Amino acid sequence: MSFFTDKVVIVTGGSDGIGRALIDALIHAGAKVATCGRHYDKLYALQMEYSQVMLHTMVCDVSHEEECRRFIKSTIDTFGVIDILINNAGISMRALFGDADTDVIRRLMDVNFMGAVYCTKYALPYILKQNGTIVGISSTAGYRGLPGRSGYSASKFALQGWLESLRTELLDSGVHVMWVSPGFTSSNIRNAALNSHGQGQGEGLLDEDKLMPAETCAKYILGAVEKRKRVLVLTFTGKLTVFLNKFFPSLADKLVHRYYFRNGELIK
Repeated sequence: MSFFTDKVVIVTGGSDGIGRALIDALIHAGAKVATCGRHYDKLYALQMEYSQVMLHTMVCDVSHEEECRRFIKSTIDTFGVIDILINNAGISMRALFGDADTDVIRRLMDVNFMGAVYCTKYALPYILKQNGTIVGISSTAGYRGLPGRSGYSASKFALQGWLESLRTELLDSGVHVMWVSPGFTSSNIRNAALNSHGQGQGEGLLDEDKLMPAETCAKYILGAVEKRKRVLVLTFTGKLTVFLNKFFPSLADKLVHRYYFRNGELIK
């Protein structure tokens, strides 16, 4: 029997990338899964693929508090409890701050940070009853500000600071709080990254063949949940970035600049 057998697990943003890989792994481990996303067609396809198992889906934009409240309520109405909440829904950007509309920064904060706040706020009473787990899918951008991703980095710094505060508040409650920095992972989040005017950019600029598969990332995340780890940082590049930024911040500035810029132009 798996650790996740019959546990009720919420995964926000479950129709693509890491979220979808988590759902696949959880269902095969015997979990009861609830997920949400903005695209009905993708959720419908997911529901049809897993029509014979305990999967609850709902269209929800996590940047809207009331939609998050309704999603959590519908999960309770369906399953009765919540054991694990994985705040995965997120968007990215690729635009220099000087060129970006401020609304782009706001949208990133609303989805990546406030979306996790809203879902956790309404799920917390039920997670407390189960001595459950709260997970935030963060990024190495939550440790090291990345050029062209100022709003994304800000949202992930905020997410990690908030989760650290929440972990400390809940230290004696039996609730496990963890964040994950996946590193460079094959995921739709880069392909849908917003440009300076808030429009999706389409194909990403990284070589997908060199990135960690979302399925591998999901396996590590679920292993860390089972072991109740504090933090999970994945990939060699991700771990090196966190290490260098902590102990050699000036060097990290230069290396990150060299990686992202060429002849004064943002290339990543």
